[in-house]
Amino acid sequence: MRPQKNEETLVDVLDVLLRDGAVLRADVVISVAEIPLVGLKLTAALAGMETMNEYGLFEQWDIERRQTAVTRRQHRQAGQREKRTRRLQERERERSREFEGLDEITVGDEQDRD
Repeated sequence: MRPQKNEETLVDVLDVLLRDGAVLRADVVISVAEIPLVGLKLTAALAGMETMNEYGLFEQWDIERRQTAVTRRQHRQAGQREKRTRRLQERERERSREFEGLDEITVGDEQDRD
């Protein structure tokens, strides 16, 4: 019997992993001359982000990411408001400069009023 490569099987495995998830656990002990020197206990969860959030594994991370996005958006909006304010102030200064050199304008002659 020869191994066959079936792409549909890979897609099915990935679908199950992302939808349901999997937890991998490994205990490793490094020894020299049968004397344990280092112990390593590994646990890894593999799943889609939606599944991870359902089980509360990345809840804090998700909250922080959302807060960061909101803060970034607010900062960007504040910057845009500041730019608009500066542009309006500059326009106002330009208009003031245009009228600085002009004398008061009166309608009609003072002699005509008598």
